[in-house]
Amino acid sequence: MESKAKNLVIILGPTAVGKSITAVKLAKIFNGEIINCDSMQVYQGFDIGTDKPPINKRGNIPHHLLDIASPSTQFTAADFVRLSLKAMDSIWKKKKLPIITGGTGLYLKALLEGLFPEGEKNPFIRQTLEREAEEKGLTTLWNKLRDIDPVYAEKIGANDKIRIIRALEVYYATNKPLSKHFLETKSFVKDFHTIKIGLKLERKKLYELIDKRVEQMFAKGLVKEVQDLLEKGVSTDLPPFRALGYKYILQFLNKGLTLEESILLTKKDTRHYAKRQLTWFKKMKDIKWFFPEDFQKIVKYIQNNLK
Repeated sequence: MESKAKNLVIILGPTAVGKSITAVKLAKIFNGEIINCDSMQVYQGFDIGTDKPPINKRGNIPHHLLDIASPSTQFTAADFVRLSLKAMDSIWKKKKLPIITGGTGLYLKALLEGLFPEGEKNPFIRQTLEREAEEKGLTTLWNKLRDIDPVYAEKIGANDKIRIIRALEVYYATNKPLSKHFLETKSFVKDFHTIKIGLKLERKKLYELIDKRVEQMFAKGLVKEVQDLLEKGVSTDLPPFRALGYKYILQFLNKGLTLEESILLTKKDTRHYAKRQLTWFKKMKDIKWFFPEDFQKIVKYIQNNLK
């Protein structure tokens, strides 16, 4: 793929819709490399429960941002932006096409729309505000915020303690209202030619695939994966244990659930998660939606839109 333009393809959609397989097939056609955009597949050791594509399913295509984080670290949207941009640069230097794939909407939003530049948090200011909230009531703080930043104050309401305190902390630390910070965020990909492909399925079909995939995860040894992690001393309080399914396996191992119950609850949670993903993606702009089986239409759309 010879091009002076910095082309970027993003494959998004709900869990179990077929993003990984589609991305590999596209990478083979367009001489691409894949960048993972799943917030749990970045963690080492959490493989089956995150549906991380195994080596033999990656089609000899280089995959970036898989298995890069220790379970003890909190991998953030800012980390994703920083490392995905670095990966894109290395892929372009090889005259290849970067293909981002995954369903973590927050990460995609950060990349496409920008991150709020929080800067250093100020514990002293925060503690002072927390104390004031206790002594004088949250309404006092909200009234202060309404004077400083009426736009944001009305947006969050008078009972959102965490956001009220955070907004005041930002203002006192930077001398600038939070709403102005948000206005100044910039897309990290504004200089790139970005093609966004959404994969969709009829809801009944998607839910059938989700249920089947959950069953396959358990059949592949998801319970043993969790047991092995616990034996290695991985704490159940760490971020990746919040991934879908893992908490129910922990409850099963602690005799709080039967295996059947943990499977059913994992299916239910995953279906709800897929619904939330679709709601999130519908708010994003310029996505061209396809059914996964319309692969040739996807190929043609990308061919017609590459620069």
